[in-house]
Amino acid sequence: MPKDQNDLPDSSGAREWKPVLGLSDDPIDPSKLPHRGPAVFDQPEPDPLIELTVIVPARNEEDCLGDCLRSLVAQSEDIFQLGRDWELVVVDDHSTDRTAEIARSFPGVTVIRADKLQPGWTGKAHAVWSAARKARGRWLLFTDADTIHEPGDLRRGIHEADRHNAGMLSYSPRQMVTGFAQRTLMPLVFSELSLAYPPAEVSDPNQRVAAANGQYLLVEREAYRRMGGHAAVRDRVLEDVELALIAKKRRVGLRFRYAADAVSTRMYRTTSAMIEGWSKNLVLLFDNALMLAFWRALDFVLLFLLPVLAVELWSARFSARGLEWLSPGWVLALLWLRTLVRFYTRVAKSNFPFVDCALSPLGLPLFVILLYRSWLQHRIFKQVTWKGRTYKQ
Repeated sequence: MPKDQNDLPDSSGAREWKPVLGLSDDPIDPSKLPHRGPAVFDQPEPDPLIELTVIVPARNEEDCLGDCLRSLVAQSEDIFQLGRDWELVVVDDHSTDRTAEIARSFPGVTVIRADKLQPGWTGKAHAVWSAARKARGRWLLFTDADTIHEPGDLRRGIHEADRHNAGMLSYSPRQMVTGFAQRTLMPLVFSELSLAYPPAEVSDPNQRVAAANGQYLLVEREAYRRMGGHAAVRDRVLEDVELALIAKKRRVGLRFRYAADAVSTRMYRTTSAMIEGWSKNLVLLFDNALMLAFWRALDFVLLFLLPVLAVELWSARFSARGLEWLSPGWVLALLWLRTLVRFYTRVAKSNFPFVDCALSPLGLPLFVILLYRSWLQHRIFKQVTWKGRTYKQ
């Protein structure tokens, strides 16, 4: 039977949860935590450690949590048994829907309720920390409730991290999109991310660029300890990227890659959620959001206005005699072709299907609007909203 935080684990060999990362089980007082530095963990480790703790924070996720848990529970097998070799923990972050009920319907899943949100914390960081400080795994996997995991991806992730001496392994999932707004906007965002955070540079310890995706974040226990855990990024909206920066500074080993072979996700269920989510994140992901908005607006003008102007200015057809091909119409046509090739070369890096990439120019106006909206929220209004909570910036 599934368990909640007051129940003992089943008879498969799991033991009662106890804090093992050096914090008491009392509510967290942020004022007593070190600022941005790693916490001092001095409490004895559980004996023995199991291989993995999977932590799924969930706040009003009734529409997707079931698919996520089915894909995770299905990875239990004789040589990697849930409850014996690994544990699966859902943190109910004060949901008002059926999230907790759905989680408890899965045998072997432990359900805990997040502590009351403390000042100075974001909801997600606080929720995962509620579980991380009790985790018994040698590895900790933080994964979102809207992910679907491919068979065997848990064990393969651990082996990949070991093989590459990575204390932190993060996958960028295959993105599942529906509707016109998502299909045109998401390739644009992810193509820019691929350019701003090239996986090869992120994974290179000699490069300063750092990134991670909180939808799949696998961290070795000692590396998590050295980084200070989520307490070190407790007030950060982009806690995954901030953890990656700390991982680079602490030299625990960081590996990041696109992983359609391991995990997929549908980030947003509605257009309004997508607008709210990217408004929260874009200005934090890109150094100069206003300049990026300007260049993407220029792309839109060039892609859609140049062909019209070329036709209007076409004064002569190509001729073997004379220099008619140098007419303004031909010049504009060549400029449009150059813009088109550069645009699609960039968008192809998004790892989205061909049709979505082909439609993406139609998403440029929304992308520009969201970049400006994100800048206004962070720089002018200095607050963002996500899942019913408002965070001061």
